[in-house]
Amino acid sequence: MDYLDLFFCHRPDKSTPIEETVWTMNHLIQQGKILYWGTSEWSAQEIMEAHMVAKDLNLIGPTMEQPQYNMFCRDKMEVEYDQIFKTVGLGTTIWSPLASGVLTEKYIDQFPKGTRLGMEGLEWLKERSLTPERLEKVVDLNKIAKDLGVSLAKLAIAWCAKNPNVSTVILGASKLIHLEETLASLDTIPLITKEIEEKIENILKNKPKKPQF
Repeated sequence: MDYLDLFFCHRPDKSTPIEETVWTMNHLIQQGKILYWGTSEWSAQEIMEAHMVAKDLNLIGPTMEQPQYNMFCRDKMEVEYDQIFKTVGLGTTIWSPLASGVLTEKYIDQFPKGTRLGMEGLEWLKERSLTPERLEKVVDLNKIAKDLGVSLAKLAIAWCAKNPNVSTVILGASKLIHLEETLASLDTIPLITKEIEEKIENILKNKPKKPQF
């Protein structure tokens, strides 16, 4: 390629001064190699520090972030980044909207073969993701999806995309049939009414609380 539209600094480099990172990204923009740069899995403090450096040195700061966001992982998007969305602005390309496939129907009855959570070396992910508490919630969420006439995967992705601070939802499909299904998730957004949102929240019981002060 002649250039990249978006260039992400994937995870913060703790051993490199933030000034060096910002200078490097700004230099790549000046060279015409990238149009915009952003972060991935950075904290709100680190993102704002990059903006402060960019402002002080008249450089270009980050414009997007790639955080994990799904029905089970909500704090960064709904609380930690809240002020950034309101002040400097932040585009987001959220990953793992299906929580490694847990927010689908495939783990409800039995553990299927050929899934990511069944891969050797990812036992830690299976143990963390497929907890009895989560599976119980998945069963109840699946009932809501069926009542709406959609799959749980579509409901989970639409729930993420409905957040006004979500710019893009990354789909990690391993099969074409899964991609064809999830690409149609945007059609599900209008079905998520306030009543449906309340039902989902009553199942999840994990809505992040914003600090009072």
